[in-house]
Amino acid sequence: MDADRIVAPLDVVKAFLAAMAQLDYDAALRFVAEDCEYHNMPMAKLHGHAGIRGMLEPFFAPTLENEFIVLRAAADGPVVFTERLDRHRLKDKWVELPVTGVWEVHDGLITLWREYFNAATVLDAWPSPGA
Repeated sequence: MDADRIVAPLDVVKAFLAAMAQLDYDAALRFVAEDCEYHNMPMAKLHGHAGIRGMLEPFFAPTLENEFIVLRAAADGPVVFTERLDRHRLKDKWVELPVTGVWEVHDGLITLWREYFNAATVLDAWPSPGA
């Protein structure tokens, strides 16, 4: 999807998730404001493209396939809520993580992105760096 043509907040979020499922960071970040605040609530708060990419690229490095299944979504003006099942195929198994995302979208770009999940669910099943 062309980031220049998507303006409805829910559509922006869905397009971002579709690009992330393919691990196409360049395409995904076209839907994100350069000064976006990104916060995985159990972890550190990050800012901007470099912060987001710097956290996601190494995390997703062991994945062979990703699915971000939106179970429910709602939008109220610029605010979007998503209830998802994030699925990640590793070399030996699938790891599933229930996630709630809260997003703000202004002028077709994600300006705020918060993720709520149980970090132990994914970290207990995730390979160690270099494994």
